[in-house]
Amino acid sequence: MTTRMDAPRGDRGGAGDDDGLDRDGDDRRGGKGRGGGGKRKLLSDEIVAKIDYKNPQILRSFVTDRGKMIPRRITGASARQQRVISTALRRARMLALLPFTVTGD
Repeated sequence: MTTRMDAPRGDRGGAGDDDGLDRDGDDRRGGKGRGGGGKRKLLSDEIVAKIDYKNPQILRSFVTDRGKMIPRRITGASARQQRVISTALRRARMLALLPFTVTGD
């Protein structure tokens, strides 16, 4: 009888003997599936031209209900567009047009 220590490296069993396949037999190795979140929208240059610290209605679409900025991987903004958005948000917060934080109910 061979024990685990005596067995050759490939015959030990466990996670190493699946030949690149998971337990279902396919070769997908995903962690937790995040599902269809995807990009929310793609911004055009006309929308970015309208983004200004004096227009909090547009800026609220880039802020979550808790007051955090929505990241560009979700909004679909380019790096330059995200810089314009973040600058406008900071200015609007300093002038009290947007809140820094949202208080609870």
